[in-house]
Amino acid sequence: MKYLIVGLGNIGAEYAMTRHNIGFMVLDALASSFNAPFNVQHLGSIAEFRHKGRTFILLKPTTYMNLSGKAVRYWLQQSKISQENMLVITDDINLPFEKLRIRAKGSDGGHNGLKSIDQLIGNQDYARMRLGVGNNFFKGRQADYVLGKWNAEEMKIIPFILQKASDAVLTFGTVGLSTAMNQFNAG
Repeated sequence: MKYLIVGLGNIGAEYAMTRHNIGFMVLDALASSFNAPFNVQHLGSIAEFRHKGRTFILLKPTTYMNLSGKAVRYWLQQSKISQENMLVITDDINLPFEKLRIRAKGSDGGHNGLKSIDQLIGNQDYARMRLGVGNNFFKGRQADYVLGKWNAEEMKIIPFILQKASDAVLTFGTVGLSTAMNQFNAG
């Protein structure tokens, strides 16, 4: 059984450690814990590992956020993975910092990365994990906020968020979406 785990973010040093790149950060943490190096391939950086008899393919699109759907569509087809075995990880300004929400499907919620995926795969029927980055910004300044770096207080908590999100990914792939939702959406 194969799973495509997509972390959304933007490539380039200027975007590293920004709120918008939390999806990349989760995949980096997960890959590191399994000693799975990323290799740049067509439309994305790919890492792969096996866990409990499952193959996890980690995708960090190299298309920039607004064109993430190109990479997702390509790797779903290339890896011959069905949509029900895909999980997309993204930031969410509508969730408080530290909160994690897994859903079986849903709207893009104004997120350009999800909007691109929806358009290019033709539906919204895929699991997504939204990680709350908070909404501590002035009206109309959300782009600056999500493209901004984590502050010192947030950085102290980030390792715990990355661990929880990594655990949720593994639960999704080994036990299933319903269990992952029940276990990680609480609190």
